[in-house]
Amino acid sequence: MAAFLACAALLCLIVLAVLLRPLWRDARGVALGIGAVALLSAALLYQLLGTPQALDPAVRQAPRTLEEAVVQLKAALARDPQQAEGWMLLGQAYQRLDDAANARDAFAKAAALAPANADILVEAAQSRALADPNHVFDAQALAWLDAALKANPGQERARWFLGVAQRQAGKNAEAAATWAPLLAQVDAATGVSLRKEIDAARAQAGLPPLPPAADAVAQPALLAVKVSLDPALAARVRLRPDAIVFVIARQPNGPPMPVAAQKHTASELPFTANLGDADSPMPTLKLSQAREVELVARLSASGEANRQDGDLESKPVRVTLPAAKPVELVIGAE
Repeated sequence: MAAFLACAALLCLIVLAVLLRPLWRDARGVALGIGAVALLSAALLYQLLGTPQALDPAVRQAPRTLEEAVVQLKAALARDPQQAEGWMLLGQAYQRLDDAANARDAFAKAAALAPANADILVEAAQSRALADPNHVFDAQALAWLDAALKANPGQERARWFLGVAQRQAGKNAEAAATWAPLLAQVDAATGVSLRKEIDAARAQAGLPPLPPAADAVAQPALLAVKVSLDPALAARVRLRPDAIVFVIARQPNGPPMPVAAQKHTASELPFTANLGDADSPMPTLKLSQAREVELVARLSASGEANRQDGDLESKPVRVTLPAAKPVELVIGAE
């Protein structure tokens, strides 16, 4: 810091000497006065508008870990808390650190600073749901989603999450109506899985399914999964034939929502499940977008997709996509 200031002062003196040379012979006092005022003014301007801390090597050093990046970002936001994008970056960093509570708070500050930014509002709503023990979109999250759709009616994630929130509240007909416009926005593969969700919501609301799409095409399978029951377990336990087997592909260390899932009955065991984008329950997250997935087969006596006491599972298997050969999952294997 001292070396920089010394070099800066020397440079200023050299420049002033050149500029004031014509006055030196006839008005030496005036020249000295102008030089002094110029140097003093430069120093004051730097003190008021400059950023001396930027010269500190500790500040200039790039963060080596995500934790260090969070510390630096928090320090920057402490100096200037009116940065909506900064709070959004902090929220995303906390999400990667699996710190749902701090991510929720950071996104909330970003939403307060940018109440018309649809993308920030959606992130704030989602983070609030992820921080909830039951992953429920509360009144504040719903308000953000409504505001996001008003700001940008084409915001796909806002429309999707709003439908999810409506289904959580038992408003299945409203959820189906909320999701329906997405069919015109998403690609064919996503449209197949989205139609499944809309038809499921319509069925629970006592409504008929949507008419089939005119351009519906079969989607190729991306992953073959062979599911069987451990022979030792099969010898000890008599399964109900209507028990449900879920084949689930999810992101390793990611959110609990699967990127692909299929539902079979226990009477089908053993069977092969061919998973593809049509099996993705979330239109914004498809199997073809994942580089790696964790596969598990769950035998559920209750028929609930979420794990319940007494459910039997296979050992999780991580697979890098695309998989060259079928993956074997054995339920109940030790």
